[in-house]
Amino acid sequence: MTLILIALAILPSLVIGYWIYLQDRYEKEPFNLLFKAFVVGCASTIPAMLLQYQFQDLEDGDSLMATAIFAFAVVGFTEELSKFLLLRFFIYPNDEFNEPMDGIVYAVMVSMGFATVENLIYVLTNDGGINTAIGRAFTAVPAHAAFAVLMGSYIGLAKFVPERRNYYMFIGLGLGIFFHGLYDFFLLQKVYQGLGALAIGALVWGISASRQLIRLGQELSPFKPRFEENDEQIQPIVLEETSKLEKTDENQQSNNAPKDDLEIKNDNVI
Repeated sequence: MTLILIALAILPSLVIGYWIYLQDRYEKEPFNLLFKAFVVGCASTIPAMLLQYQFQDLEDGDSLMATAIFAFAVVGFTEELSKFLLLRFFIYPNDEFNEPMDGIVYAVMVSMGFATVENLIYVLTNDGGINTAIGRAFTAVPAHAAFAVLMGSYIGLAKFVPERRNYYMFIGLGLGIFFHGLYDFFLLQKVYQGLGALAIGALVWGISASRQLIRLGQELSPFKPRFEENDEQIQPIVLEETSKLEKTDENQQSNNAPKDDLEIKNDNVI
């Protein structure tokens, strides 16, 4: 049973990590650096959880103010800051980080490392189990990925717009903290039970926004070819240009034929 629980705790992060790897269409990242990002993400749980432990008394959920402070200033801030700092100083300077989309890819890999360790803790301790593993596979782990895309998209921009680097870094970190805190606040508060449903709404919005940001990252890739092989728009253009070339060749051949005959006749005149 323990091995099943471990597999269920790890699998969601691996699936999402592989999916985000496939979205990096034009210049794949090396597996060694992706693995490093994942391990760095695992390590980022240590400072986050140590800080959260100091403020666990705020997690009672009976006070909206205390819950908001815990969700935003403790959980959201510590977890996203830990991931941000390790991404910024261990992955960001690497030469393989060479397009805006890489900010999303590496941020998600770091976040999936964090989510894996967190998942193992929740699933294997206290009241965890199969139900916890399955529930988190469709909520907490995708939420971590969505927060990472929000943050990573701006970190990717920061590297390639040097004059606004600090601004984009701040916005990316701020978005990650805010939406992480909002999601946790809806889940943790116990004052208004109906607010718990808003956590799912925040998750759905986060996933939708993430997909849009991923598409933007793909469009901004300097490695994107002018026409993709499966682009239906290129077919009529190619056919039209081919037809023009064929007509041009036919005209040239018809124009050259009389000229050649004339040259032959002139050669015969003495």
